[in-house]
Amino acid sequence: YAEGDDPRDIDRNVSARAGKPFVRQYVEERELTVVIAVDLSASQSFGSAERLKRESATEVGAALAFAALQNNDKVGLAVFTDGLERWLPPRKGRRHVLAVIREILAYEPRGKKTAIGPSLERLTRMLKRRCIVILISDFRDSGFERALKLCALKHDLISIVVEDPRESALPAAAALVSVRDPETGAAGVFDLRADAAAFAREEAARRADLDKIFRASGVEAIHVTTDKPSIDPLLAFFRKRAKRRSR
Repeated sequence: YAEGDDPRDIDRNVSARAGKPFVRQYVEERELTVVIAVDLSASQSFGSAERLKRESATEVGAALAFAALQNNDKVGLAVFTDGLERWLPPRKGRRHVLAVIREILAYEPRGKKTAIGPSLERLTRMLKRRCIVILISDFRDSGFERALKLCALKHDLISIVVEDPRESALPAAAALVSVRDPETGAAGVFDLRADAAAFAREEAARRADLDKIFRASGVEAIHVTTDKPSIDPLLAFFRKRAKRRSR
């Protein structure tokens, strides 16, 4: 005990044994719980660059899981498509982290479509204590604004948007290209010369709307692309966040 210490913190049992006053010292609990929620709908199997979107999602998930292992944090996994399909409760340990990564790599989803809203609402109800939720998806869905806001109110929610460069810009060429939506099976034909500009405008508007949704929900977002290393934007984001919180 020293002058200025709070007398209410005196440990009477220890003080009685030692013959002089001792105070309790409190150590802040640093252990975190990280839940990685991964969209494995059919659109994640698309890729025109170095890897598929699912492979980028796996790369991100693995990096986050190993970071949690290094920090001695618990890590859990939620796999979803048009519903929550697989759930690994948060645990510690290298074996569990490897199981999380293996599930992201090898899990064969039952659904093809994307339903972020219902999946995230169910996950939010399941998580009783505050944790860090990392939501990995291409976010090619709609109607998930309410679920995003509710999850962000209860947890520290970070969105990771997985993108492919061909989704925002078609090649400039005189050609007709057949396309098929992997989630709905709907097919169509693009005239690259005539449709490329309109496609780019629509995609830019969609991304702008998505950014507005994130801002309105108070959610920070990281964008990763299949043609560049996924780790770089992750590192940049968390370094910037650490600096902001240390001020």
